[in-house]
Amino acid sequence: QVQLVESGGGLVQPGESLKLSCAASGIIFSIYRMAWYRQAPGKERELVATISRDGDTNYADSLKGRFTVSRDNVNNTGTLQMNNLKTEDTAVYYCDVRNDELRRDYWGQGIQVIVSS
Repeated sequence: QVQLVESGGGLVQPGESLKLSCAASGIIFSIYRMAWYRQAPGKERELVATISRDGDTNYADSLKGRFTVSRDNVNNTGTLQMNNLKTEDTAVYYCDVRNDELRRDYWGQGIQVIVSS
């Protein structure tokens, strides 16, 4: 019933941009904080960015200035804009929404981003 559907991934060359979207349904999206994670082959999952229900953002230090997280509570969609992509950005990207009051945590299916020349 609860769904987080990710889209927008693909194969790009270094320096190019991608925009990932996470469309939520089955929840009151506006009361969930959203986070983006990624996991590269052979690596641990790492936090990319977070955005609170009020729109406050936080980023991994290495990604500041290149990645921008946003949300649209009307359309129940979160977005991760990725600019100037580097080969080390290659990973499966996951969106996650969480509400600590409700003790709920939902994950998207993951979407592949490959940055390669």
